[in-house]
Amino acid sequence: MNLIQYKFKDAEVITSWIKDEISMYKWSADRIQKFPIKAEDLNDCYIPLINNNRFFPLTLEENDIPIGHLIIRYPKQDDNTIARLGFVIIEPKLRGRGIGKKMLQLAVEYAKNNLNAKKITLGVFANNESAKYCYEAVGFRPTGKKEKYSMKIGEWDCIEMELVL
Repeated sequence: MNLIQYKFKDAEVITSWIKDEISMYKWSADRIQKFPIKAEDLNDCYIPLINNNRFFPLTLEENDIPIGHLIIRYPKQDDNTIARLGFVIIEPKLRGRGIGKKMLQLAVEYAKNNLNAKKITLGVFANNESAKYCYEAVGFRPTGKKEKYSMKIGEWDCIEMELVL
């Protein structure tokens, strides 16, 4: 398994993993408001962000086939010590096999070694217990901060987590 730079052609595979609106919102919150999501929707979202050099989409591949995806970004314009994970997803048929944990470990190493991050943050919805468990298995801890997220499909609690490197 290799965590590599996202290629626009990866979007076709990644978007095929989003089968329903609940999954869509657990994955992307309200960042992409199109369901069903298409490859061009994901690429249209990413293109302006990639160009600012503060947004790094990555794909987990095995045998040149995408099996996972996430993004790392710098959330503050003037601070490169904190990185933030988002859009974390694993191919549905492969979930529960430790692949998400491995991808997150690789992302932590990437943020530490390539982006010189000292801390990594993320938000996870309280109704996404399996994702929260996976983040905790890698070392992320809740910060105690919770937010309400109002989206088209309802209001969800979002738990902030962090990993100090």
